[in-house]
Amino acid sequence: MATTIRPPVAKAQMVIRRPPEKVFEAFVDPAMTTHFWFTHSSGRLATGKKIRWDWEMYGVSTTVEVKAIEENHRILIEWNGPDNPSLVEWQFESTGDGHTLVKVRNWRFEGGPDTIVGEALDSTGGFSFVLAGAKAFLEHGIELNLISDHDPAALKAPTS
Repeated sequence: MATTIRPPVAKAQMVIRRPPEKVFEAFVDPAMTTHFWFTHSSGRLATGKKIRWDWEMYGVSTTVEVKAIEENHRILIEWNGPDNPSLVEWQFESTGDGHTLVKVRNWRFEGGPDTIVGEALDSTGGFSFVLAGAKAFLEHGIELNLISDHDPAALKAPTS
């Protein structure tokens, strides 16, 4: 699927010392992803599905429309729609030694120049946290809580 990429493009990448099929699975299966990124998902990623992701600690959510899945190689989604949609692509590349280079790109930001650049910068930082959290979880079984610890002032009080 050819996708037009319009700058700016947020980029992050990280080697995770696990095979591509294990790393890919961690991003499509919410039972794994919730250990390093969002707190809840309405389902597993599959082409054509619309999924809801929640970050309950911040009281925010997004709808994810899965545009493409190439098993163990690529995920393409649109999220934050309809008000502020952008595209996110993960690529999973074998490094030949049983490890995976994960590359993330986020683009098609909307708004004025300052807004677009701000969103790209925030996205770059956010996906860097996600990849670092995934690395710690997949390689060592450690949950670093990078997402919830990133902005403690924005955390919502737990409801009982």
